Parts: sequence; C-alpha cells; structure tokens
Amino acid sequence: MNTRNEQMEAFGRLLDVLDELREKCPWDRKQTNESLRTNTIEETYELSDALMRKDQADIKKELGDLLLHIIFYAKIGSEKKSFDIKDVCDALYEKLIFRHPHVFGDVNADTSKKVEQNWEQLKLKEKGGNKTVLEGVPATLPSIVKAQRIQEKARNVGFDWEKREQVWDKVEEELAELRYEVNHLDDDKKEAEFGDFIFSMINAARLYGINPDNALERANQKFIRRFGYLESQTMGKGRSLKEMSLAEMNVIWDEAKRKGL
Repeated sequence: MNTRNEQMEAFGRLLDVLDELREKCPWDRKQTNESLRTNTIEETYELSDALMRKDQADIKKELGDLLLHIIFYAKIGSEKKSFDIKDVCDALYEKLIFRHPHVFGDVNADTSKKVEQNWEQLKLKEKGGNKTVLEGVPATLPSIVKAQRIQEKARNVGFDWEKREQVWDKVEEELAELRYEVNHLDDDKKEAEFGDFIFSMINAARLYGINPDNALERANQKFIRRFGYLESQTMGKGRSLKEMSLAEMNVIWDEAKRKGL
C-alpha cells in the first residue's frame, strides 16, 4: 500500500486540481452548496450500493466521487471566508480526540457498548453538541436508518430491555394490534400500527446484531434475481407473465430458489 507521504501528496494534488477547475471550468465555477446537495445524496447512495455488493473497484470509485464533494464544499467555504479543508480536518481531529477518552485519556471502556454509552454523554457535554439524547438524529434520515439511530441512542442511556428475548413479546403485541386494525378497516390506525410493528422489528434486529436496512436490501436483491429468472424462463417459452396462473409462476419461482438465486 501507499505510504503516508504518498497519500498526503495525492490529497494535495487533488486540492490543486479542484482549485484549477474552480477557476477555469464554467461548470465547476458556477456550483454552489445548494446545486451540489442533491448530487451528494446520489453519490452517497451509489457508495452504499457498492458497499452492499462488496465491489472493491466500485467502492474506490464511489469514495472518490464522495471525496470530491467534501473538498468542493470546503472550497466553497474558503471562498466565503468561513472555513477551508484544514478547518474541517482540525474540527474532526478534535472531535475524535474528545470522543475517545478511553484511547487518549484515562477513561475505561473495554467494549464497543461502553464506548457508545460514553459517546452519548460526551455529545451532551461538548460545545455546540446535542442538548438532548435524540437531538443528534437527523430529521432527513431514511425511516429505517432513523429508527435504528433512535433506538441506539435510547439504549445508550439505559432505555432498553434487560434481556433481548423480551423484544419478541413486544413484536407479538404490535402484530396483534396491527391485525386488529387491519380487520377494522381504519386506514389511519392501520398505518400507525404498521409503523409500530416495523419499529419493533427494527428493535429486534438491533438486539440480535442485524442491520435491518442491509437485510431489507438483500431481500430486495433476492426478489429481483428470482423475478428476473421467472421473466426470462417465461419469455424463453414464448409466453407472457400475464398469461400465466399464480400456480405456474410459483413453480418457476421455486425452481429459482432451488438454484440458489
């Protein structure tokens, strides 16, 4: 792998290139924080997809695309005389030192759970930090990820089950309430109870070390593969899915499962 000096030189070259693009390229020159924001979101999701696929080449590529956005925002900040990339790095450096007293200080935290509990307390203490436990959960997070963060933060201050097996009683309770409201055909209550049920399942996932967002994406990809097999097999026989019965489709679906798709 590259040495630290080689890494720093590469980062410096990248900053130099962006400086030149900002000065000489019409497209780069006109970009603002607002114009870049949606592209940044897209790049983040593309990195997430590469990570799920464990494609190292794509991960490297998407990290580069996201890094470009980070230094671009820092460049715009420097033009506004607000901050530059050094200020970004310094602030991050100070945060890492402050939030890791078990590494850089004399605090004892020998498990990841203790580290996370310490983080929540430190965030409440640091200047400009969170004033309440849940304040640090971004409002714009996707719902599944937001639920994870809410539950993790509540756990870190002791609001959690004593034994993880206890969560299944809550799951069953929420499922029973959902079934009741579905049968009574109240759309608002159905949606509310469905949300409670999903929230309880995300809690179960957390307690059993499962990332629910990753798990759902794996299920998405599995369905795409199997449905693609169903389509290809059907078209290969000169037929349309609309012409087939559900029983006929299920035969091919089960074949896809046996093939490990």
